[in-house]
Amino acid sequence: MTLDQDALRVLEIGRAAGGEPFETGSVAAARAAYNASFPTQQGEHEPVATTAEQRIDGPNGSVTIRVHRGVSAPQSGAPALLYLHGGGWVVGNLDSHDEICRWLANLGNAVIVCPDYRLAPEHKFPAGLEDCLATLRFMAENAAGLGIARTRIGVAGDSAGGNLAAVLALLSRDGLALSLAAQILIYPNTDARQTADSYRRFGDGLGLTATTMAWFRDHYVQTSDDIVDWRVSPLLAPDLAGVAPAFVALAGCDILADEGAAYAERLQAAGVPLVLRQWAGQIHGFVSMGRHIPAARQAVAEAVAAWRQFEKGR
Repeated sequence: MTLDQDALRVLEIGRAAGGEPFETGSVAAARAAYNASFPTQQGEHEPVATTAEQRIDGPNGSVTIRVHRGVSAPQSGAPALLYLHGGGWVVGNLDSHDEICRWLANLGNAVIVCPDYRLAPEHKFPAGLEDCLATLRFMAENAAGLGIARTRIGVAGDSAGGNLAAVLALLSRDGLALSLAAQILIYPNTDARQTADSYRRFGDGLGLTATTMAWFRDHYVQTSDDIVDWRVSPLLAPDLAGVAPAFVALAGCDILADEGAAYAERLQAAGVPLVLRQWAGQIHGFVSMGRHIPAARQAVAEAVAAWRQFEKGR
């Protein structure tokens, strides 16, 4: 598969910058390297109407959330998304995906809530998931104060955040979380067994490697049994029927491409309203690379369009 020229440029910039793979050093070093990289990948942060942070009650102490309100979002009854950042459950924070959240807020005339959920290995599965669930519960219980409509709340996330969003949608379907209006899954991790053929085709030299992905997973799970728990591997959930309508975005040159496609196929087979969009020449993480890859904003715009489409169909 031919790489998109913008993606190729990003890879060349990364190679020129040097640096060691995450798995060769400590978690602290990986976080420092990741934090240093994303300001060079994101574009200028476009203004939103308001941005605020607050601490909410979580299952093991408080959780910091960041709330963006789009420039044209209504002051009450606005649509809202719980956005869960990627980073392999090990790296990432409120700043690493701030650009995506601002785009979603403005393009969707919406309120976007992003939690700084607990990370592994200090807090292994299901700690981060529990924080995300607590944030969704907070949004439902405080909808009026946030100026959002309780019936217009969806979940979204990329990579490991897409994994968490997919799991929340399943918990919602099962009555263990708020009923959701939509789920937006951007190159989601859906199968922690890591046996899909795309791990072989794209496992090295394209940013996220198979070795790094295994390093992330092994920090996240507590035991090997967790790998086949559907709350870690939602592709292994017995049934996907009844989950929220889904927008799934895939990067064609990504080790997660096959498991993302397999999840979309299962959603469609289960009768879930689905919009599947594939960017054939793109790499994992491209939606977080708006400074260099114009398709990043296009992907977010298409996600918002699908979200609106789902609302019309309710």
